[in-house]
Amino acid sequence: MTNTFVESSFARFSARWTLCNVLVVLLLLLTSGCISVSLFPAKQPFREKTVQGSGADKVLLLSVSGIISDGKDGLFNRDDNMVARIKEELALAAEDEKIKALLIRINSPGGTVTASDVIYHEIMAFKETRKIPVVSVIMDLGASGGYYVAVTGDRIIAHPTSVTGSVGVIMLRISAEGLLQKIGVEASAIKSGAKKDIGSPFRPMTEDERAIFQTMINGFFSRFVEVVTRGRSLPADQLKMVADGRVLTGPQALQLGLVDQVGYLDDGIAAAKKLAGLTDARVVMYARPDAYKNNIYSLTGEPSGWESLARLDLMNLVRGGSPQFMYLWMP
Repeated sequence: MTNTFVESSFARFSARWTLCNVLVVLLLLLTSGCISVSLFPAKQPFREKTVQGSGADKVLLLSVSGIISDGKDGLFNRDDNMVARIKEELALAAEDEKIKALLIRINSPGGTVTASDVIYHEIMAFKETRKIPVVSVIMDLGASGGYYVAVTGDRIIAHPTSVTGSVGVIMLRISAEGLLQKIGVEASAIKSGAKKDIGSPFRPMTEDERAIFQTMINGFFSRFVEVVTRGRSLPADQLKMVADGRVLTGPQALQLGLVDQVGYLDDGIAAAKKLAGLTDARVVMYARPDAYKNNIYSLTGEPSGWESLARLDLMNLVRGGSPQFMYLWMP
């Protein structure tokens, strides 16, 4: 029995040693440039996928799900960021005369000011070029930047259980000064001007600096209000009621004029067809060849609205300590 045990142990050791040798050789070859190995296949272009209905005419379903940003979500997310993906999908749709309406499915708490505004701009430019109706449907969450994108719609539909609104701007800043003092670390900056390190997490913010940031936030807020006013034609008193950043349910948003209807995604499809004057039409999505899309609720690979809030990485949002301006509901 002892000999058998020894032989078995030796065999296992030899197998591990061989595997280690193989891994070392592969590593040396890779780092020396002798061979090139791709762990993932090359990304393929989008292809059209019918998810509902039939007919020659089409309604394009565009998904805005998760945190709105121009960055990627996670180490192994190989798809483009949201801004690039939406730009690519709209470019494809612009060349397809069979697409008669655009349906935007929104499930997002918002995101960065610029990414939200770029997506808004791209959809409005597409709408102007193609002259087709746009319908926005707010699912779980269409708050702040999510609502900013929703107002591109000629009609906005919110689920009975949606959370929307949050018209406003927030700047996230992390203060690490107290932590550094506790661990005996001091941060200093050599700067060309007094305000060059404004917003630094390593020192207190002065009242003068706070006023500068507040002026910037007021400017971004004015842009938000302008976009909502243009898209919804709200009276000043109604807009004032929601301009404090509050969130609303779908029915509450309907009462205040932020949405046109409380309903479901199928109601959005029906509205898109009606506005486009269609009786029969296919609902289509764009997807990579390896993506599985079989109905109107199929995801795009992004996290959902609530999931994105749960996964919100504060250090990511401040990008190494630099403050960011956000159209984001972040409870």
